[in-house]
Amino acid sequence: MKTFFARFAQDESGATAIEYGLIAALIGVAIVGSARLVGTNLNALFGEINTELTR
Repeated sequence: MKTFFARFAQDESGATAIEYGLIAALIGVAIVGSARLVGTNLNALFGEINTELTR
């Protein structure tokens, strides 16, 4: 039983998977944030175009 815990403490394969998961989550958050910003800017741009075309 003691060797099981010693091997478990030295095993780092799960830590690598967690790190990749965190990196993927951060990239996802960045994509959602930038898409929201671009969408807001496009909405404002098309609003200005609509205003100019209706004059």
